[in-house]
Amino acid sequence: MDFFQVVILSIVEGLSEFLPISSTGHLVLASHILRLEQTEFLKSFEIFIQLGAIAAVPFLYWKKLLNNFHLWKLIIVGFLPAGVLGLLFFDYIKGTLIGNEWVTIVSLIVGGILLIVFDKFLGSNLRGCNVKSLEGLTTKKVLLIGLAQSVSMIPGISRAAATIVGGLLVGMDRKSAVEYSFLLAMPTIAGATALDLLKSNFVFSISEWAILLIGFVGSFITAIAAIKFLISWVQRHGFAAFGVYRIVAAVLYGLVFL
Repeated sequence: MDFFQVVILSIVEGLSEFLPISSTGHLVLASHILRLEQTEFLKSFEIFIQLGAIAAVPFLYWKKLLNNFHLWKLIIVGFLPAGVLGLLFFDYIKGTLIGNEWVTIVSLIVGGILLIVFDKFLGSNLRGCNVKSLEGLTTKKVLLIGLAQSVSMIPGISRAAATIVGGLLVGMDRKSAVEYSFLLAMPTIAGATALDLLKSNFVFSISEWAILLIGFVGSFITAIAAIKFLISWVQRHGFAAFGVYRIVAAVLYGLVFL
């Protein structure tokens, strides 16, 4: 990987991690467009730069997280389903699903259709939401959101989309659902990154560590912009536009590159 490819992938990750468009799916497709071979290091790189994007969350929300034990409890409980299932199926996910173009394309299209349907036909049912802040969440509700997040282990589904939809279904308003999605990403992505590094035994060359560091910084900076954009967007618009984008991106990629 050269410097240009590293920067492009880190920007793609930072911008797509928190938007309901699937960062993993975009990284897979971007890697194919850049003609990068799906090596074990590239897969580790794609997982590691997610950690850079996640670092933007405590950077922006440190005041809300500081000494808020109830909020940390909600984050940890919500993480449990994905944590257990991710540990059980890690090898299959990394070895078979990540890097598979067709799995990614189909997931992007299916997820896009669901986002549009959800936004257009179920949106009216969400106006009576009864959870307008993170403090209003219960253990049962965060576990259900955590189960919804687990579906995103399939590349192209989108962790953000699955978590946001799960939040809306248990009665959260759009802004709270999006913010909880940000916070829940911290242990989920940090856990996936730590597990990958442990399984790789940290066996990276100096140049590979430099690539990982550049990718981390690039995704961190762009993720800050993405978080601020999404918070502003959801308070005025729905999620249908992201669904349309997912479908168009997947179809165009399939037509041009497959």
